[in-house]
Amino acid sequence: MTTTSSTTSSSSLLSSALANSKVSSSSATSSGATTSGSTTSSLGKNDFLKLLVTQLNNQNPLNPQDNTEFVAQLAQFSSVESLQNLNTSVDSIVSNYNSSQALQASSLVGRSVISAGSSAVVDTTAGMTGSVVLPSSGSDLSVGVYNSAGSLVDTIPLDAKSAGTHSFSWDGKDSSGQTLASGTYTFKATAAIGGTSTALTTYLPNTVSSVTLGTSGGDMTLNLADGTNVALANVKTIGQ
Repeated sequence: MTTTSSTTSSSSLLSSALANSKVSSSSATSSGATTSGSTTSSLGKNDFLKLLVTQLNNQNPLNPQDNTEFVAQLAQFSSVESLQNLNTSVDSIVSNYNSSQALQASSLVGRSVISAGSSAVVDTTAGMTGSVVLPSSGSDLSVGVYNSAGSLVDTIPLDAKSAGTHSFSWDGKDSSGQTLASGTYTFKATAAIGGTSTALTTYLPNTVSSVTLGTSGGDMTLNLADGTNVALANVKTIGQ
C-alpha cells in the first residue's frame, strides 16, 4: 500500500497562518460583476487550534510530524493566546482612561484657565490680569487693548523689561477712564527688541465653556468663552 502526501502540506499551512495572522477575501456583486476589495480579519486562537488539529489528522503516517516542529508550533500558539489576552487588557486600560478623562473634563467646565492667546472675555467691573513673554531684553513694552470692533481702547505701558514673563493688569477702563462694557477684548503686546518693533505672546485667562474629549486616548480640547479652543496640554494654569 502506498501513501501519497497532499500537494500543500498541512504543516506549511499552519506555519503560514501563524506567520501572517491575517486573511483576506474578495466579494462579488449580485449583478455578476466582480468587485475587487478585501476584508481583513484577525485569526484567533481557536482558528490556530483547528489548523493544528487538522495538521495532526492529515499527517503522513510514514512521515509524521517532527517533534521539534510540533513543539515550536505549540509555542507559537501559546504566544498568540498571550497576545490576545494582552490586547484585552490594553482595551480595558483604554476604557478606564476614557472614563477618567470624561470625569476630568466635567470638572474643568466653568473654571478659569490661562493659556497663550490674544483674546479673552473680560468682566470690566473686576478687571483682568495677564502676562506677556519677552524673549530678550527690550524697551517700550506695551499691551494694546482692542474692542470687538477692532478699535484701540486702551494701552498698558510696561516700559523696558528684561527677558522673561511679565504680568500686566487692565482695569476695564478706556484711555479716558470710562468703564467699558464687559465682553470679548483683544490684547496685542509689542516691544522694541534690537531697535525693531516685535509682536509678543500673551497669556490670558478664559473660562472653559465646554470640553471636547480626545479620540483614541488623544488630548482633550477646552472650548473657551471667547469662542477659541486650546488643547489641555497647552494650558499654563488652571484656576478656580
